[in-house]
Amino acid sequence: MKKLLSAILTVSIIVSTIALAGCRRDDDGLVTIVLWYGAAVTEAGPPPRDWPVLQRIRDELNINLVLSSLPSSEIDQDVRINAAGAGNVLPDLFMVRRGPFMNLVNMRLIAPVDHLYEYMPIRSAQRYTEESRRFTTVNGRSYGFASPGAAPRNEGLLIRADWLENLGLDIPVTTDDFLNVMRAFTFGDPDGNGQNDTWGFGAFIEHTPHEGGLGRRFDPIFGAFGVPGTWDLTYENQGLNIRNPAYFEALSFVRQMVEEGLIIPGWESFRRDCFRQEWRAGRFGIMREQNAAFAAQHNYRDFDLRFPEGRWIVIDPPIGPHGHQSVGVHTPSFRIYAVSARALINGKGQYIARLLEWMTENYFLLGWGTEGDNFVFDDDGIPTVVGIPDPSRGFDEATMQRYTQLRNKVFYNNDVELTARFPVWTTQAGRQMSALWTLREMQDRPWTPNAGADALPLPNADVERFYNQGIVEFALGIRQLTWDAWQSWLAEFDSDRVGGAGWENEAMAAARDAGFIQAPLFAMMTD
Repeated sequence: MKKLLSAILTVSIIVSTIALAGCRRDDDGLVTIVLWYGAAVTEAGPPPRDWPVLQRIRDELNINLVLSSLPSSEIDQDVRINAAGAGNVLPDLFMVRRGPFMNLVNMRLIAPVDHLYEYMPIRSAQRYTEESRRFTTVNGRSYGFASPGAAPRNEGLLIRADWLENLGLDIPVTTDDFLNVMRAFTFGDPDGNGQNDTWGFGAFIEHTPHEGGLGRRFDPIFGAFGVPGTWDLTYENQGLNIRNPAYFEALSFVRQMVEEGLIIPGWESFRRDCFRQEWRAGRFGIMREQNAAFAAQHNYRDFDLRFPEGRWIVIDPPIGPHGHQSVGVHTPSFRIYAVSARALINGKGQYIARLLEWMTENYFLLGWGTEGDNFVFDDDGIPTVVGIPDPSRGFDEATMQRYTQLRNKVFYNNDVELTARFPVWTTQAGRQMSALWTLREMQDRPWTPNAGADALPLPNADVERFYNQGIVEFALGIRQLTWDAWQSWLAEFDSDRVGGAGWENEAMAAARDAGFIQAPLFAMMTD
């Protein structure tokens, strides 16, 4: 609560001044549009104030675009958005996750945008499909622009292959194998430096609307027991995965990892950036990570400089005691940008639509930078850094990432951008790598379909806190993890005081109504 109140005060002071200024044209006749965006590379920093793109937008659209990057942590993103909503100082256009999005729609702080699609003919045809519009539709009206998000199934389980070789170990297959390898990585000095400074597993708690509890980074463990993610949307077992006795087994496995000291200390309080600093520093040997965050040259560079002979490989997730195996759940991925009700009232709707259409028309500029400086086209029309005058200004260089921080506003996972975004490059040891190769490997691993799970009604704050906090406390040993204690916790979760059962019933009714749960043919015939 203190964090939220502090955020409300801070956001109110900063944004209210900007928002009020945006109610009228500036002295130079420009219309100010305040955009809170999700940075493509959070570590790189925002575009500079003298970024030529901003001047072009002024000259060509009569818009003064004011940019502000959202935090890298999704939790912190939600805090900032919710604080702005509570203070009624939302920016004109902002990226928002599904949970805060629904809350703001219910508070009537987000504007319906159905009438704006016609002002973006290219962009609407390219990315705002019937499915994406349905994703932001509430009571028959679209309340946001949903573009394709990250490439599907773009995360995977990775292991330090050089550590396996150093210790004479095979790639683990079963959960028992993984446990033994994690022990060896923790206590067997896999890097040979004579120090007790490595751990078997690295993670952080990364929640999404459909991946609660310990979050998606632990899903390969829960997938081994057949219970990845929050929801089971199969006809036979529809409901929360915590109902399944296998969830207790999976949580007990994680508890064993914690008790034996196999997970890097502090994981429960890590944020994404800290987690990535740790694996690049060679602190642990197994993790679930995103393809580009791992294999893009500018992201892998720190690890390569420290450990030129180090080598991570993508592997299959572990097979559990009942034969289950999954990297995690996957759903259709959309990135929502919403227009505040205040912006629409102040007549900025068409300006925002024109801005988005302009971004689409300048796809290569926002995605790769300036042609002839940051990239050139190869014979196949793919942006490349081969042949640019100054290689240090290539779009794939770490120092250049700030100039393409808005690329998520134009990218939609077509073949051109995937090939260009993830070029082949060479490590210090002479090995070739590509984040695209890594992506294809990750996509080919076992995943659990979970379409619709991210669109279900969200729990209220009390239910969410009880659910997430309880599972984390069981994993850490703050709560004793016994079968009786687990059943008592479930009963309390279902009680009227907490309201977990009510949330589950509401969500499953919504899933059935939306067709996310499909009855098998024999069941429909019986009905």
